[in-house]
Amino acid sequence: MLGGVKVLSARDVRRAVPMRTAVRAVREAFRELADGSFVLPPRQVFGDGKVLVMSAYHAPTGTAVVKTIGIALDQVPAIRATVVWTGNGTQLVAEGSSITTLRTGAVVGVATDLLAAADAERLTVIGTGAQAPDQVRAVVAARPIADVVLAGRSAERAERLAQELRAEFPEVRFTAGTEVDAAVADAQIICCATSSATPLFSVDALPEHVHVNAIGAFRPTMRELPRDLLADATTVLVDQREAAMEESGEIIDAVTSGTLTTTALVELGEALTTPPTPSGRTVFKSVGVGCQDWAIAAALEHSLHRVAG
Repeated sequence: MLGGVKVLSARDVRRAVPMRTAVRAVREAFRELADGSFVLPPRQVFGDGKVLVMSAYHAPTGTAVVKTIGIALDQVPAIRATVVWTGNGTQLVAEGSSITTLRTGAVVGVATDLLAAADAERLTVIGTGAQAPDQVRAVVAARPIADVVLAGRSAERAERLAQELRAEFPEVRFTAGTEVDAAVADAQIICCATSSATPLFSVDALPEHVHVNAIGAFRPTMRELPRDLLADATTVLVDQREAAMEESGEIIDAVTSGTLTTTALVELGEALTTPPTPSGRTVFKSVGVGCQDWAIAAALEHSLHRVAG
């Protein structure tokens, strides 16, 4: 407690909001986003993407969240953030990196539940940084995953992450490696969580039926997905069209080249109201929007209020 303000650590966040709770909260937030319940100012970007500020106001409850993020891709951790949630007579200040990875995992859980095969058992995660564990947790919460391949530039780091996740999910088989094409060849679900400026694989390396989540590229100069995948996909889902066209290198490139039209993009909130019928290859591209942070912070506040009551 600091001057009447509750200050919460990453451990506090994790204890209060497990992944399944986060997925439910984020799903409901996107439904409300589609209904017009949120005011979402554009993300502010400073220093060529080194500092970001995101905010969201939830009109029905009069509550709001503001997140500041510092990004240094050459450091570990690469993301440092703080989330401030205000409303209902309460103000919370929470460690924001944990909220960022949790809400990013949660939105992938929502999208995966919409688009991946119901019996999907094989997951490949490309990238072994801070976002990777919550990508695994979210997909495991959404589908009966039995096998996970972790692919990264460092075999040692990939194996270290595999060991950590084996302890958390003893029923799942984890394999670590560095060969991306081999890692995606038999996948039913793929999660891309890197800062790559060039596509991670070719469309020819993918199975004919696969769902791909891409959350790592958040600048116009970054691209994890090949252009041909966006042209080939039966559904291209985004968290928000406006945000994708401002920040997603893959979407901007595909639209600019004429490979994709903005009308072909399906917003997540729309898909929750009218679920698509997935087939072949499907894609979810997320750059993150403020209602996700609000959803996790609101769930955190609700959990603390319940405990206090």
